[in-house]
Formats: sequence, C-alpha cells, structure tokens
Amino acid sequence: MKVRSRGILFVPLVILLCALLGGVYGQRVTAQSSSTDAQIQQSFRTISKVLRIVEQQYADPVDVEKVIYNGAIPGMLRRLDPHSNFFDPKSFALLREEQEGRYYGVGMTVTPRNGKTIVLAPFVGSPAYKAGLRPGDVIVQVDNTSTDNLNTSEIAELLKGPKGTKVRIRVTREGTPEPLEFAIVRDEIPRKSIEHAFWIAPSIGYIRIANFNENTSRELRDALREFNPATMKGLVLDLRNNPGGLLAEGVNVGDLFLERGQLIVSHRGRSSPEKRYTASRGNRGPQFPMVVLINRYSASAAEIVAGAIQDHDRGLVVGESSFGKGLVQTVYPLSENTGLALTTAKYYTPSGRLIQRDYSSVSLYDYYYHKDSGTSKSRDTRHTDSGRPVYGGGGISPDVEVPERKLNKFQETLARNYAFFNFARRYLAEHQTISRDFEVNGEVLDRFRQFLKEQQVPFQESDIEANREYIQQVIKMELYLSVFGMDEAYKLEAAADPQIQKSIELLPQAAALLENGKQLMAQKESR
Repeated sequence: MKVRSRGILFVPLVILLCALLGGVYGQRVTAQSSSTDAQIQQSFRTISKVLRIVEQQYADPVDVEKVIYNGAIPGMLRRLDPHSNFFDPKSFALLREEQEGRYYGVGMTVTPRNGKTIVLAPFVGSPAYKAGLRPGDVIVQVDNTSTDNLNTSEIAELLKGPKGTKVRIRVTREGTPEPLEFAIVRDEIPRKSIEHAFWIAPSIGYIRIANFNENTSRELRDALREFNPATMKGLVLDLRNNPGGLLAEGVNVGDLFLERGQLIVSHRGRSSPEKRYTASRGNRGPQFPMVVLINRYSASAAEIVAGAIQDHDRGLVVGESSFGKGLVQTVYPLSENTGLALTTAKYYTPSGRLIQRDYSSVSLYDYYYHKDSGTSKSRDTRHTDSGRPVYGGGGISPDVEVPERKLNKFQETLARNYAFFNFARRYLAEHQTISRDFEVNGEVLDRFRQFLKEQQVPFQESDIEANREYIQQVIKMELYLSVFGMDEAYKLEAAADPQIQKSIELLPQAAALLENGKQLMAQKESR
C-alpha cells in the first residue's frame, strides 16, 4: 500500500540502491596529492601496463573509459567498505542534484510497467500537472524520439532540460482512442525532502522526511511553524525508508529538537580527528512529545537523528532496527566531472554508540539484502541520559518494535499484477472522476471482480471477502492519487498504516519519557 511506489515488490531494491548512494556526505573538498611512494608508483605502472595490453590485445574492441569507471576504480573501492564509491560524470551530476534538492524538467515520477514507461504521478503544481498528464499515461514519444527501445532512465533524461525550454510528450491513455500530445515548458522542479506534513489526529502532527538534502532543515522549520508547536500535543516524525544524505542537515534537524549544547553526533577516523556536533540553537520553544519511526531502510543521517533523539530521551523510537550505516564519506571532485566518495570517518551517537554494522565477512550483496536485524543487542551496550540501555554496532534498535504489515498471498497476487493501479485507470476511463466523499461500495467491488476476470487474475470469492477492507482501502487510495494528488492519497494510506497508528498510541509513553528527561536535567543543573 505504498503510494509513492505502486510496484510494491520493487520498493526494497529502490531503497537499498538509494542507501548505497545516499550516505552521509560532508563538504566537498579538493583532493591533495600524496607524497611519492615507490610501491605506489610501481602499482601504477602495473595497472597501466595491464590496461594497455587489454586495450591492444583483447578479442573485442575495448571502451577504456568504461573499464576504468565501471571496473577498475569501483573494484578497488569495494575492497575498502560498502560505501566508498566512484561517480562517473552522469552519476556525479545526479548526486549533486539530490544534494541540492532541485533539477529542471516537467515534474513527474515515471516507472516501468509491462514493458512500457508510464506516468506514476505528476507533482502537484508542476508543469506536467498543469498540462494535464495523469497517472497511468503511457509515454510513447518525447519530442521526435520514440520510446520503444528506451528504458525508463533514458526517458527520464529526455524529459529533463534547461529551464524555459519546451518538450513535447505524446502519451496513450486508457479510454482515449487516439494518442494525446502535450507541449510542456520545463521549469525548476524542487526535490522536496519533506514529502508529507499534516495533522494526523487532533493536535498531533505527522512529518515524513524522505532524505536529507540542502533544504531539509528549512523545510522542517516551515512545517513545524505551520503546525504551531505551542498547541501541539505530539509529533510523529517518519524516517522510514530514508537513505540519508547530507551530514550537516542531519545535524540541523537534530538541533531543532534538542536543548542547546546537547551532543548530536561525533565522528573520527585515522586521518580525521574527532569532531563533535552539538545543538547550537536548541529547540527554542515548547517540547512536545514525539515518536520517531524507523525501519530497516533508515540509514546514515536518518540514524543520526534517531540516535540523538533516543540517547537524550527526547522521543520514543518505534518500528524496526535501522540499516546500520555509520560511515562518513567525504566527496572529492575529480577531473572530467567525476567524483570520489571516500569513507574518512565513523560516526557515533551521543552515548558513544557506533551504528555501523559489521561488513568484514559478508559480500556486498549480503550486506544490502540479508541484513541480520538481531545483531545490535549482542554488541556494545550504552545508556541514554536517563540510564536506558541502547545498543551499538547494528543500527538503531527501536524502543518499541512494531513490524511493518506484510501482504498475504492474495494481496501479493494483486500487487504482482498491478491490479489496483490498472483498475483505477479503467474506472476513471469509465467515470472520468470521483468526488471527495467517494467510497468503495458494493457496485465498485463488483466492477473490481469483473476487472480481475478480464485481466485473468485468479481469485476466489472467499479471497475478496477475506480481504474486503484492504481492497476497499487501496482502490480508494489509487483513485484519490489520480484525482486529488499524492498528498491526499497518502493521508488515506497513513490512516491504514499500523506503524503510524501505533506511534500515535505511544505518544503518552513518549510524553512520560520526555517529562522524566526534564526532571533528570533539572536535577543535574541544581547540583
């Protein structure tokens, strides 16, 4: 039931790849030349000789740039750790795009579906949204280029371009016999760090941070100002599936919730002396209770924030153990618009926990895909300000463990066949729109049954009855996404999300934790 990614089965892959590149990045610096060393020079000569023989003697023509960029350099870095990484010109540009939180294009998410590239959702207010593109539209041509032999990434690149330039997009749409053509003027498209911020219950705010880019703390301050913290009874801060990003922004977010002078994070490495980051501003206002939601894909900067809030007893951490990414990468720009993200330090939470998981005896694949979520409690034990035990070496362990809802066999079948997404397209082709008070009644369910038969999706009537509430929720959510946009659809998803609803229930426990922390701090100050 993920609005942002209807291809439910692909969510873990996408998040893990983001985690691989997300990291915790410090400021970019210029690489310094090292002292000449005979052994290093000999290694260089050997590499050069091997490359020259490969280029001259290999059976097929050799793309030397590809061999170096995709083979030699990444292979060397993989011997160090899972997060040191080399960026070729394209990936380096994408990295800067993510960090800066903006790009130029039409403003929509596209995704592969059944061998085609479709519009997953136009961003509300974007040029694509204003032009009238809809979720489910199949992109068949961009300007004069047919999309038949292009993958989704290549099509996404065609949609980008300088601000003010025009791009023509031809699509096919369910219920429309002829292709539709849109002439769209590209504009700056912000990559919002905060995906959602709304009242999830009376006087209880909900904020979801997708990543940490250069705008995260500013967006968060604006969201909190809209809530009016003086009247808030609680906040659910959702960091699930957040792969991290800029270290400075993780620190700035922590600063918004902690007291002035409290340690947020520290890091140190072989050639990097310890650096401590403390709250310089402090929250400057009322301390509302808060719950921080994490899961196995919360990494790096997200773990910095969750760890600091947990160690200072500022809030209750709920969900699943986080990813365990505690290595700091410094980005060194290289020649030809390439870059090197090199691990230069490890970071530690205020209690002294190292969050990084052990990677010394596992393959890169196992490191990302076979995380052992139970290792954290078997390692280093530390204590929060109030004396609660917390554990290092395996990610952030939640104070209250709440597993994500798992799909049952029939729900997986529907997801695999994109049943809800495709049904929403068909339903809107037949009815054009829905009203705000739309509900999935018996008539809509009958149409859904008929649609499953048309699409040859196997089911029994008992499957429909056993999953009636789930089916009604997701159909409504998909239709809301197409008609009213992502924010409105996500509110429906949040109302049905067991982890979010449990977080709301736990706010009184978070309030007690906060009050206890205040008393302990007052006692320390009075000594």
